[in-house]
Amino acid sequence: MPINWITAFKLIPWSDVIEATPKLVRGARQLWERTQRRETSEALGGSGASQADRLAALERTVQELQEELRSSTQLLEQLAEHNARLVDAVARLRVRTRVLLVLAALAGAAAAGAWWRLAG
Repeated sequence: MPINWITAFKLIPWSDVIEATPKLVRGARQLWERTQRRETSEALGGSGASQADRLAALERTVQELQEELRSSTQLLEQLAEHNARLVDAVARLRVRTRVLLVLAALAGAAAAGAWWRLAG
């Protein structure tokens, strides 16, 4: 059964989508910047560093990775919540489409019955 995309897009809570978009974009941008910073710091920490410097760099990297993991987790939670709302909207659309299909079939049958009575 084809989906009426216009109706589907009308059911999507666009105000929630628009409200959540800046947060998601900001989170993705921060994640990207942290990844780029870490790659830059790894490139600068060459093999001439002392063992204590390398240990400190590794500790900073671990802390950055933990922060990045927290940020990624929050971003994924927001995306999952957003996706769940969209899936719920599509599910409601499917139910409404089936109900309308049944009602249209009943209306068609009633119209055919009325026509049959008038013609006969």
